[in-house]
Amino acid sequence: MSASSAAQACADPRFILTLEGPSARGQVAAVTALLEELGAYIEEFSVFDDVLTTRFYLRTQVRLPPSPTPDIQALEATLNQRLAPFAGSCGRVYSKDTPVPVLIMVSRTDHCLKELFTQISSAGLNMRVVGVVSNHTLLQPLVQAEGVPFHHLPITPETKPAQEAALLALIEQTGAEFVLLARYMQVLSDGLCRTLQGRAINIHHSFLPGFKGARPYEQAHARGVKLIGATAHFVTPDLDEGPIIEQALERVDHTCLPEQFLHVGRHTESLVLERAVRLVVERRVFVNGQRTVILR
Repeated sequence: MSASSAAQACADPRFILTLEGPSARGQVAAVTALLEELGAYIEEFSVFDDVLTTRFYLRTQVRLPPSPTPDIQALEATLNQRLAPFAGSCGRVYSKDTPVPVLIMVSRTDHCLKELFTQISSAGLNMRVVGVVSNHTLLQPLVQAEGVPFHHLPITPETKPAQEAALLALIEQTGAEFVLLARYMQVLSDGLCRTLQGRAINIHHSFLPGFKGARPYEQAHARGVKLIGATAHFVTPDLDEGPIIEQALERVDHTCLPEQFLHVGRHTESLVLERAVRLVVERRVFVNGQRTVILR
């Protein structure tokens, strides 16, 4: 490819098309036929057919000719017209070049928040932080230094309904598509979890046996844990049991002090949350019952 051709390719608008629905023959052909008619150049194409649930998933990333300027809503409507013969199948279209608006929630620790900011600025994480919410003010200077609005929403058992109502109003006001719980140390109510179903992502430590409370890494050290892990998942009313998006493990041993356990754990949490968020904003994650399908 010549330099001019490469530059033109980079300038072409890019889109992500997704499909999910019941397993049925002909859906791939319907999508690729439409892409051919549109003059699309396919950069990525992944499918998965779940034989256990008879569900089918597809994700493709394409470049389209810039003239006429593609319209996402019209393109999505056309895609679903082509999928009409496949009852229950639903197609979505997203702009690859438009950052995804997200709202981040934190409490006192900053490791996950810092990693997300770093990945946005230096590693192409395609999202825009429309605000950071916290039940404390400790991280306000860090957030404001990034030029991001900071919202202090303190919470007590008595004020929880009002605080969550204010949070929902802020989500609507900012247009946030996803809510990232970057070590937000409050349990969301069942009602809020249902309202944000498929849109809220949480990160937490993973140990065997499980350690609850404010100092899990010290408990893990006291019990001689050999593996420290982290899990990112969608939030559901069942605490820490939502569909899993990403996980990782790091090995530790008897030579590690409790502070080293904490350092390893926080580093792992940061990496896992960032990887999960990247998968989600790249439209690679599909919820399939209690599990997820990830089309890489």
